[in-house]
Amino acid sequence: MNSPLPPDPSGWLPTAPPVLLVPGYRNSGPDHWQSHWEKQWPQVRRIDLGSWDAPDRELWQERFQAAVQACREPPLVVAHSLGCLVVADHQARGALAPVAAALLVAPPDPGHPEAPEAIRGFGPVARGRFQVPGLVVSSSNDPFAAEAYVLELAQDWGLSTHRLGPCGHINADSGLGDWRQGMALLAALHTAASNPEPDA
Repeated sequence: MNSPLPPDPSGWLPTAPPVLLVPGYRNSGPDHWQSHWEKQWPQVRRIDLGSWDAPDRELWQERFQAAVQACREPPLVVAHSLGCLVVADHQARGALAPVAAALLVAPPDPGHPEAPEAIRGFGPVARGRFQVPGLVVSSSNDPFAAEAYVLELAQDWGLSTHRLGPCGHINADSGLGDWRQGMALLAALHTAASNPEPDA
C-alpha cells in the first residue's frame, strides 16, 4: 500500500544528513525527478560516476565509494536504475564507507532481453544482505526488469518494498515531475533509519 504523502515532504531536509543521488545508465536528464530534487534542495548532490554512456562497474564503484567517504556523516543514498546495482555492490563488499540508508528505485535486470548491452557487465547482480535500512521501489511494467525479479532482489537484500503500479522505468518518461511521493518515501526511510527498532 502506498505511503501517505505529507503536506511538505521536503520539510525534514534541513536536519537530514547529506543526500547522494546515484543515477543510472546515461545519467538522469533535466526532466528526471533526480534532477528536480538536485535543483530544489541544496542538501542533495549527484555523484559523477563518469563514463555515463559506457558504464564501468569498477570505476562506478570507486567513484561511489569516494563520494560517500567525502560526506561529513553517513549519507542517505537515492539510486535509480543501474545506480541501484552500484549500491548493491557497495554493500556486498562490506561497505567500508558507511551510508545511513538507501532508496533504490527501479533496479534493472542486466540479463533482461530489453536491457541495454552497455549494462551487461553489471551482472551477476550482488545479492548480499544490506547492512543498512533500505527501500526498493518497483513498477509493474518496467521495460528493463520484471517486477517479480525486482521483488526477489529486495528479498535477497533484506529490504522493504514499495510497488508503484504501472510507472514504466520510474524515470522522466514516467511523467513524475519532482515525484513528491518519492521524497515522502525518503523522509519515512530517514525516520526509520534514525529510530531503529530494538532487537527482539
